[in-house]
Amino acid sequence: MATRTRRSPRRTQALSRERIVAAAVELLDAVGEDGLTFRALTERLATGPGAIYWHVANKGELLGAAAEAVVGAALAVEPAGAPGSPRQEIRALALGLFQAIEEHPWLGTQLSTQLARSPWGPVTPRIFEGVGRRVRALGVPESGWFAAVSVLVHYILGAAGQNAANTAGARALGPGTDRAAFLDGVSRAWEALDPEDYPFTRAFADQLRGHDDREQFLAGVDLVLAGITALQLPGDRPPPTV
Repeated sequence: MATRTRRSPRRTQALSRERIVAAAVELLDAVGEDGLTFRALTERLATGPGAIYWHVANKGELLGAAAEAVVGAALAVEPAGAPGSPRQEIRALALGLFQAIEEHPWLGTQLSTQLARSPWGPVTPRIFEGVGRRVRALGVPESGWFAAVSVLVHYILGAAGQNAANTAGARALGPGTDRAAFLDGVSRAWEALDPEDYPFTRAFADQLRGHDDREQFLAGVDLVLAGITALQLPGDRPPPTV
């Protein structure tokens, strides 16, 4: 009597680094960085750990590859309509990163970590290259490239990361949390501050109500670009003070 050997579930597609990274992104989105384990990944891909280790050496490499994949897709975003000016392309690129960090809560922390600990890795240069090409196209002289691009990149990642943290904080308050009601409560609290100690905060507290996070983010990008234009472009610099 013939015996049947027990087989693992058949994979419908050949295992590749791309499939492994895509599955890692799905796991990160669902359960966060702590939930990304090689055991969970093997179960999702219906394979053995050896097949994954053939493509990815460790969790650190996997996290870097996941961040690179998401960032690469975000940087590929084009301005709406016809190809725009370098300024429009910077705004589109910035918004693409903003949305990616908002949609993938783990990404902001990963980008901050890689920027600080491994800036020689693939992700940081890719972001600087994407922003830098547009800054150069604006006409910024070479002597101002590093300052201009660094300010833009730090604003984009910092503001997008803070927005993602705010979103995560709102979720932690419970599924029934209403954003408008929450912002109204903050506005009321600020308006009730001591007028002598907090005259400015009280004055703009009402603007917090109903503001659009993306519009506020893009307004910040525009402010940075206005500063770059005023300080770096030949002929547009303000006269020196005496």
